[in-house]
Amino acid sequence: MGLESIKYKKGYLEVLDQLLLPLQTRYVKVMGVEDGWKVINKMQVRGAPAIAIVGCLSLAVELLKDDDTNDKKIIRQEIEGKLNYLVSARPTAVNIKLAADELINLANTLSANEAISPAEFKDRFINTIEAMLTKDIEDNKAIGKFGCEAILNGSTGDGSVRVLTHCNTGSLATAGYGTALGVIRSLHTSKRLEHVYCTETRPYNQGARLTAYELVHEKIPSTLIVDSMVSALMNTRRIDAVVVGADRVAANGDTANKIGTYQIAIVAKYHDVPFYIAAPLTSIDMSLTTGDKIKIEERPDREMTHIGEHRIAAPGINCWNPAFDVTPAALITGIITEKGVFSPDKLKEAFVI
Repeated sequence: MGLESIKYKKGYLEVLDQLLLPLQTRYVKVMGVEDGWKVINKMQVRGAPAIAIVGCLSLAVELLKDDDTNDKKIIRQEIEGKLNYLVSARPTAVNIKLAADELINLANTLSANEAISPAEFKDRFINTIEAMLTKDIEDNKAIGKFGCEAILNGSTGDGSVRVLTHCNTGSLATAGYGTALGVIRSLHTSKRLEHVYCTETRPYNQGARLTAYELVHEKIPSTLIVDSMVSALMNTRRIDAVVVGADRVAANGDTANKIGTYQIAIVAKYHDVPFYIAAPLTSIDMSLTTGDKIKIEERPDREMTHIGEHRIAAPGINCWNPAFDVTPAALITGIITEKGVFSPDKLKEAFVI
């Protein structure tokens, strides 16, 4: 059974505090939009799909608590302002921005329809948000299936494959099942996964803390390596594919993902290892022509200088801590979506299937 990072019942939301993993398992109550912004910004919840779902659910919780407003125009204005505020918590991940835009359009439509009462407005709006949980899991399972098939079809080995992944893209980063880790889970279920290697993912250690936690939890054969070992790994051991997630994909296939992804893609290209991105269509931003236009979030120095409360860097040293880098489309073998696997130059086809 996959780990549950989001617990939701109508009007009640809790998220697994991923800052405490793997040593403690504790859930944080999200009472409204302000709490939603905080757990996203502090990275108590992370992963582009999960960020979007938690942000929107925090708005649903707040709307359910607020029974005083019966003016649809005021409700619509509050929805737009709160959604835009939530987007600001982590600007690189596109999923929450796309979800916010769709929900604002829905709010505008519901507000303009005179036949819809304020109560019905809220019900329809909240039901749309709640449906995001189910759809995300369905999309992830489709991504897992298509990714499993692509990796096995491209393998020249003896029937079982070894894969490498970076950062965390599993149940902890989504509503459940996972994107890149969902592909790995699908390979394991089909008994075609020989081994998975996961990077520690410095400086925040999502791989060591979270991906390793999920792999151990599900008894998937796996090994943790530090980020600087990837070249040596590919040079000394057979790796059949790399599969990672994405926080934003541009129209040409350039992909923003956790810092360190770009250098893994370069090493994979040198060693002729297929390099796949696994992401739902909500991570693809067709309004951006190339990855140069993706805004890259920069994180606090402390993430580099400390592990927990312990300083590991010399006091006074300057730090540069971008949370993401952009992998050029030329290094990407395929982008795995819930609609199938597409080469970067064919990405537009995913939206017409």
